[in-house]
Amino acid sequence: MDRSQKADAVAQLNTVFNEVGVVVVTRNLGLSVEQTTDLRNKMRDAGASYKVAKNRLAKLALKDTDYEGIGEYLTGPTGLAWSTDPVAAAKAAVEFAKTNDKLEIVGGSLGAVKLDEAGVRALAAMPSLDELRGKIVGLVNAPATKVVRVINEPASLLARVTGAYAAKDAA
Repeated sequence: MDRSQKADAVAQLNTVFNEVGVVVVTRNLGLSVEQTTDLRNKMRDAGASYKVAKNRLAKLALKDTDYEGIGEYLTGPTGLAWSTDPVAAAKAAVEFAKTNDKLEIVGGSLGAVKLDEAGVRALAAMPSLDELRGKIVGLVNAPATKVVRVINEPASLLARVTGAYAAKDAA
């Protein structure tokens, strides 16, 4: 890489760090190309991104961002996962690490809040933004459904009683 390519890489990472909601730092302990491709595909499916970046360039890109505190995690063969959804990158990384022991969760950051490995795992256990939206819609919809059921119940009870009398008279 020449200087201009390094400057472009730092600028791109800095832009990413200023736009995302969470960054997870992982350690690559010998992932094959196929496994790394699988990890990237799972990240993409979850709405996250994964990149192996040079630690020195990543540390430069972290300056003047909320994620400056994770610079100490950038030692050895590391990879960065990020997403705008505060849970997606952590969830995808932890799920992949469960099935593959060659990926280690080092830590991360949720905005300015620095997370250790346990913090990233706890974040991954939380429901995603889409799951929370679904629960809220269900909670908002539940009272309306109950009101309709209460309103319809007397009419259906009357219909069942009338039907029972009609069947009794017919017999």
